[in-house]
Amino acid sequence: MNLRNFTIITILAGMVSACSDGTPQSQQQASAILPTIGSSGHSQASKPAKQLFGAEKAGSSAAPAPFGTYAKGCLAGSARLAETGSTWQAMRLSRNRNWAHPETVDYVRDLSAQAATQPGWNGLYVGDLSQPRGGPMLSGHASHQIGLDADIWLRPATDLNLSVATRESISSISMRRNAGAFVNDNWTPAHHEILKAAASDPRVARIFIFPGAKVQMCKDAKGDRSWLRKIRPWYGHHYHFHVRLACPKNAKGCVDQTPPPAGDGCADAQAWVNNILNPPPPNPNAPKPRPKREILLADLPAQCAAVLQ
Repeated sequence: MNLRNFTIITILAGMVSACSDGTPQSQQQASAILPTIGSSGHSQASKPAKQLFGAEKAGSSAAPAPFGTYAKGCLAGSARLAETGSTWQAMRLSRNRNWAHPETVDYVRDLSAQAATQPGWNGLYVGDLSQPRGGPMLSGHASHQIGLDADIWLRPATDLNLSVATRESISSISMRRNAGAFVNDNWTPAHHEILKAAASDPRVARIFIFPGAKVQMCKDAKGDRSWLRKIRPWYGHHYHFHVRLACPKNAKGCVDQTPPPAGDGCADAQAWVNNILNPPPPNPNAPKPRPKREILLADLPAQCAAVLQ
């Protein structure tokens, strides 16, 4: 096997392990332990799930419980992250996506307090969490469905008194250079420390960020490197990083993603960078990607019908 083929295989393996839409193992686990709504003959089973969940304006009154996988599920008993706190502001309030499992809300508050200790940061600008009852979104994400995902802006939160209008119009700042192979001059040691703090929390399963940032953190890391395992390279993610929490204890309807491979993952990230800088030629015989079928309510765990009621 030549070096190029080895690199491609390594990157494909990383894509499977880091994919934000879940893994085959997770999907098999979900089908094994969670019946779907379609099996129960629910009256709305054939309706697009994103329309049903996107129409909900508030969380359910049930106890907090995530059901299904990160990319095919829903959330009961969500908590709402306040629009503004002492060390954070929720952005894009018109989307109504500042809802999540209570553990996620607590995590965001805790991380924002740690971010506020960094030079030039008063806390965090928080992007999308989940919809009030989770589920597929009308736009923007395949995951974020069970209240355990959070997008954190990479723009330093210098002003925590932004108006609602400003939070709709202001944008984050890109950190990438050379299509994500390297960080640019906007990247600072504070970004490294915030991501280290984010990944060091035991509640976290993994964090997605562009490959060049992971490689830079690998170069700069000193001492304990175990936290680097949770930092996973993924497409995009140069304006924000995506935190994914593990299923909370005793959340029987929640399906965890397969854990990242052992080790710090730095060689895998470097393989992604090498592929950006020296991409393999397209394979003319590669099959065309299949169009994604819209997720119906019938595709979700059976508990999601109750979450909507």
